[in-house]
Amino acid sequence: MQRAPLTIQSLTLTSPVILAPMAGISNLPYRRIMKSCGAGLVFSEMVSANGLIRDGAKTQQLLTTHTEEYPLGIQLFGNDPQVLGEALSKLKNPPALVDLNMGCPVKKVIRSGSGSALLQDTGLITRILKVVRHCVTGPLTIKIRSGWDIHHINFLEVGHIAQEEGVDAITLHPRTRCQGFTGKANWNHLGKLKKSLSIPVFGSGDIMTVDDGIRMLNETGCDGLMIGRGGYGNPWLIQQLNDALQGKQITCPSTADKLVMIHRHLGLHREQFGDYKALLEMRKHISWYARGMEGASQFRSKVQACQQLSELICLTDDFFQQGHHL
Repeated sequence: MQRAPLTIQSLTLTSPVILAPMAGISNLPYRRIMKSCGAGLVFSEMVSANGLIRDGAKTQQLLTTHTEEYPLGIQLFGNDPQVLGEALSKLKNPPALVDLNMGCPVKKVIRSGSGSALLQDTGLITRILKVVRHCVTGPLTIKIRSGWDIHHINFLEVGHIAQEEGVDAITLHPRTRCQGFTGKANWNHLGKLKKSLSIPVFGSGDIMTVDDGIRMLNETGCDGLMIGRGGYGNPWLIQQLNDALQGKQITCPSTADKLVMIHRHLGLHREQFGDYKALLEMRKHISWYARGMEGASQFRSKVQACQQLSELICLTDDFFQQGHHL
């Protein structure tokens, strides 16, 4: 199932499997892990355009990057064309790609009129894209959902607006905003979008296994896959998908492989954020790495109760070294 290299304007990806931008997840340590497993492109967490203009320390921290993760896409969110344009001028180093979030279903983002709230105003989407396209000379993409709710499905309209305004690729998570992450993603929407556009279309939603990813490509004809929740505790999914696409044998990680990856992930967290934040962040990641293993439920409870990083490391080493079955 060899595929031609995927190009987004001036950027050629080494793999059509990319990492989703995820608030609270896709920070620099996570991106470096996923890139090392073969992601063709990784994204920052959502960056607030307003935060960039105010030069907030937290916002700037989201933009910290490393040469290992190239190419890095920066995802911005906002609902004011001028603010988004000004925010782009604040980026100290031009990213390899700029993505606009028009799909986030989180209430806090919706209340600001951003994310999937934009799907209710296609005129505003057009105005935003005109301004942002003028500010971005490199690749520009957007990420959307199928629509606001089942009565307002407008992904095709938004897709055509994006293409007409010079967007270079589009990612569709085929759920409505009102669905959140419940129910099933409607992959039929992906197939319809791909058939109606000439720019690359990435598919997102319910890619939890290699079979899911290959099935999405085959059923929808989409150009690439964006991995979100399916990669939690399983960065090997990206490598497995790449291997499947290249006709190679797919291998599964052993418990020893998982422990090595946990220690690398933990080390990157400590290097970037220090021990205390590493403890808080890695409790959830280690719990995900243990999914599907014998005794994982009891282990997760102990992990969440850890108050010291040294305790977390000892607990994790004991669990994974005891050879719990996958």
